[in-house]
Amino acid sequence: MHWSDLFNSAGSLFIVATASTKTMVPLRVLAIVANCFLVVVYAGTHSWVPLALQAAALPLNAWRLYQMLVLIRQVRDAIRGNTSMDWLKPFMTGRHFTKGDILFAKGELATEMFCTVTGRYRLLELGIELKPGQVVGELGMLAPDNKRTATLECIEDGDALSITYEQVEQLYYQNPTFGFYFLKLATARLFDNINRMETELARYHAAKA
Repeated sequence: MHWSDLFNSAGSLFIVATASTKTMVPLRVLAIVANCFLVVVYAGTHSWVPLALQAAALPLNAWRLYQMLVLIRQVRDAIRGNTSMDWLKPFMTGRHFTKGDILFAKGELATEMFCTVTGRYRLLELGIELKPGQVVGELGMLAPDNKRTATLECIEDGDALSITYEQVEQLYYQNPTFGFYFLKLATARLFDNINRMETELARYHAAKA
């Protein structure tokens, strides 16, 4: 068998393998390997158009793989101590809010979560004012009925980032590792909220005593 046929067969084999891969990281790795094999094949046969296509796909697949690996590492780091969700910001969309805007209301269907950037925001029922950089609304994704448990109002003009639950689900299905750490992180934030509410309740009872 000619060497070009061997490389072509190997590249085709890796392409078939990508079709049977369900998660994003191994899919990107297989795609990169297939790109490398096919670049060699097309260079040897002087097929310049498919060579250009494979050469263009190679750095794109490498960049997407890098993004996913960085995302997973940042989620792991967040789990080890810091409950920040900064690693989600590249996937979020910027939005501007003015004083009096309701980002979401108690009892309504939850479809997205937010990260505050500038301005001031308050969870009305809890009396909690959010600081810049805080994520809010992510627990609605885990609620059995997907309903909001509080109302978030903008009390000073500012910007926030948003991401839909559908986008979060896409990240989850693309890589199970991401989904696992995201759920652990959301659970950690849930316990933080419970502890904060218990502290506020204790302070309220102490003030009344």
